Amino acid sequence: MIVFDRWLALAQRLARYGVWFAGALLLAAAVLVSVDVLARKLLSRTLGGADELSGYAFAIGTAWALAFTLLERANVRVDALYIHLPKPVCAGLDVLAQLSLGVFVALLSWQAWVVLDTSLAFDARATTPLQTPLWIPQSLWLAGMLLFLFAWVPLLLRALLALAGGDLAVARRLIGARTIEEDAAAESAHAAVGAPSSR
Repeated sequence: MIVFDRWLALAQRLARYGVWFAGALLLAAAVLVSVDVLARKLLSRTLGGADELSGYAFAIGTAWALAFTLLERANVRVDALYIHLPKPVCAGLDVLAQLSLGVFVALLSWQAWVVLDTSLAFDARATTPLQTPLWIPQSLWLAGMLLFLFAWVPLLLRALLALAGGDLAVARRLIGARTIEEDAAAESAHAAVGAPSSR
């Protein structure tokens, strides 16, 4: 159990760096597109490639944010029925949801590797003026999904160990849907951090 806790702690640190990287990419894409729009409007010129680069940034940023979303339980889940079910049933559904999500991302990662391998073999480039070597965005996209899997494995195993020990509360804290109370507490904490000092 200690091994999984340490693995999870490492995954949480990496996921936080990953989501910062994702945010930086999206911010850079927004700035690039804004500058391109202004250049077209004011100077009748274009930077060229802004749409292509922002597309890469969105895909890569999304992949790199997946691990953070998983560990923070920030993904959208429809819980209208879930909140009324007995806790053991909820735990089973949580495990099923985690397994389904992990298998899906694993298959997606495998296919991403196949595409990347093909791009490397043929030195594939984008059919755009930039002629971007496709292995660059594809490898960054794949790395984000591998980070997700790196976080998913210990999370699922730790939750399964908790369930095997009869600790439904720990399993729910790890992989259960966030409650309204948890969301409210998180929002209050964010508001408190951003509130001006009352000196």
